[in-house]
Amino acid sequence: MNYKIALIRGDGIGPEVVGEAVKVMETVGTKFGHSFEFTDVMMGGCAIDAVGKSYPDGTAEKCRACDAVLLGAVGGPKWGHSSDPDQRPETALLSIRKDLGLYANLRPAALRPAMAGACPLKKETAEKGIDLMIVRELTGGVYFGKRERYETADRGIEAADRMAYSEMEIERIGRRAFELARMRSKKVASVDKANVLESSRLWREVMHRLAAEYPDVEYREMFVDNCAMQICKDPAQFDVIVTENMFGDILSDEAAQITGSLGMLASASLDDGVSLFGPSAGSAPDIAGLGVANPLAQILSVAMLLTYALDMGEQAAWIESAVARVLDEGWRTRDIADVNTPADKILGTTTMGDKVVAAL
Repeated sequence: MNYKIALIRGDGIGPEVVGEAVKVMETVGTKFGHSFEFTDVMMGGCAIDAVGKSYPDGTAEKCRACDAVLLGAVGGPKWGHSSDPDQRPETALLSIRKDLGLYANLRPAALRPAMAGACPLKKETAEKGIDLMIVRELTGGVYFGKRERYETADRGIEAADRMAYSEMEIERIGRRAFELARMRSKKVASVDKANVLESSRLWREVMHRLAAEYPDVEYREMFVDNCAMQICKDPAQFDVIVTENMFGDILSDEAAQITGSLGMLASASLDDGVSLFGPSAGSAPDIAGLGVANPLAQILSVAMLLTYALDMGEQAAWIESAVARVLDEGWRTRDIADVNTPADKILGTTTMGDKVVAAL
């Protein structure tokens, strides 16, 4: 089989870690008899520098012509200070999510045994294990609501961002979470702020209706502040967490940190058409070009791409096993190394990628 993959290499460390992910995909192709045709698509800060806008015309069309999109991190302090949305890298991220209809963001957070020492939680908490999936609604809520600024008579300029959700948006992300839970440990926690927000009260009503359709899945709900506390206190209690856009953004970063590093967190942004895969971490411009960035989140994003876009579960498991083997052997990039890591076990971006390929 021949597959077309759109590559958004991005900014900062993006091109470096995407390069390692491509090596892994090519190794998969050689082993299993597939070929991958890569199409470069420019987006983010590099696109601002090249063509004057972060989301060039035709970006969505180029992505739709492919079987999946592999995304490197975009943005950085060099850009994003302009009041012109076209000059802000985050505009590109929001635009591609909207244009491709990427409403479901899956962010797995698992503490691998070899990484237990990197977990900032108490040893007895870490030893209970962490294996949760955050299902984040990605195209609604305050990130996509109406924004405005206006003058007030006595308070100066005031700004407002509208947070809105429809029954349809809540039901489709909720259904995705319940179906995913059926393939895992059959537990769903719905997170909202229903004691304050009307949009959360509607969220809870729809989720109640959905829960009745999935009697085999254990369902509960909690406020977002409690969930943030519980992720730190007892993350082993969670299987699938489903929540709205902003809450999911914050909680998934918290969950990533307790598993060792944001550099380990892959993600998938799904629709029924072309889906997008990439790490949850940022572009880390302070280490760009130094060859020390952790490529494992980008490589694990390839595993998610194979699973959810190309129906290659066996190949995805092969990649995940290879990453686990490399970590079990003690190899680390500097972000996941600790005081007990020997200096000769700390690798750069390329050598870590080579270790994964060798394990494959």
